[in-house]
Amino acid sequence: METVLKIASLVGIPSIISGIFALIISRMLKKRDAKQEQIVAQNEEMERQNKAIMLGVQAFLRDRLLQGYRHYIAKGWADYDDRENMENIYTQYHALGANGIMDDMRNQFRNLPTQPIN
Repeated sequence: METVLKIASLVGIPSIISGIFALIISRMLKKRDAKQEQIVAQNEEMERQNKAIMLGVQAFLRDRLLQGYRHYIAKGWADYDDRENMENIYTQYHALGANGIMDDMRNQFRNLPTQPIN
């Protein structure tokens, strides 16, 4: 009988130990999964914010281009510094993927003389 108890305790101890390890690993995996979900949620929020920032910058650049192009086209000329400034703004605006009517206005602007015509 004593031998049977020893064998049972020897067989049971490894089962208990492996059960404890399984429980520990399970809890660690749950914590890891929760952390991953939190990271995914943070990344999604950052992507949403980045998109909003890009769209906001794009809107400001478009507004500035419209104001500048209208001003210089009404003025009838634009010097080299004005051209360089407007071209820099257009380049960044264009890099954000927005075009359309700004291309037409840019072409009108580029055709302006660099000095007033008397």
